[in-house]
Amino acid sequence: MQVARIEDMNLADRPRERLYAHGAEALRNSDLIAIILRTGTKGASAIDLAEILMKKFGSLEGLAKASLDDLRIKGIGRDKAIALKSAFTLAKRMAEELRGESPVLDNPERIADLLREENRLHEVERFQLVLLNTRRKLIRWEFLTQGTVDTVLVHPRDVFRAAISANASAIVLVHNHPSGDPTPSEADIKVTRDLIRAGQLLKIDVLDHIIMGKRSEERVKDFASLRELGYFYS
Repeated sequence: MQVARIEDMNLADRPRERLYAHGAEALRNSDLIAIILRTGTKGASAIDLAEILMKKFGSLEGLAKASLDDLRIKGIGRDKAIALKSAFTLAKRMAEELRGESPVLDNPERIADLLREENRLHEVERFQLVLLNTRRKLIRWEFLTQGTVDTVLVHPRDVFRAAISANASAIVLVHNHPSGDPTPSEADIKVTRDLIRAGQLLKIDVLDHIIMGKRSEERVKDFASLRELGYFYS
């Protein structure tokens, strides 16, 4: 079977050459995907296949969620699908390594940066707990529980058992909204206030509750901070 190779393209159109000349940030997502794919089948270059993938899945997030079987479109076999899955898994693991550097987490943006990749691909609500020391540096974060598409249940006992075990002086609550809209629900507000009161009794500060969503034309941020929205007591 004949193949259409990146090497057969005009020099100016080769993603590898453009990356070398101008840096990776100068390339489109489809160009970077084409570099991973390397070749396509007869009549379709790696660039063509990359653009087909981006059109089919709509975004890098959609592509990262795709199963190996979903990635195997015409022109992309088992090995290329595995290469794509490996690239996205490495990106996720890199984000996990960065989390291990014990950053100071003293504002909502830093909390969102910490757990953005962890929450990006889930299709149900998942509740996480960020455990901090007296200097507001990360001790660790823990996954606590998983719910449904629009509901997650969490008990104060589970939240503060983890905090006490880690000797944390403060915590930040985090969960995702699979719909992409991070606007807090009435249930989100209630559980936040319940946990604030429980923390006051145990002398463990509940600093914030971050809800992770997705950016859109209407939303500049992909998260909401209940403290910033005024739901925390003064």
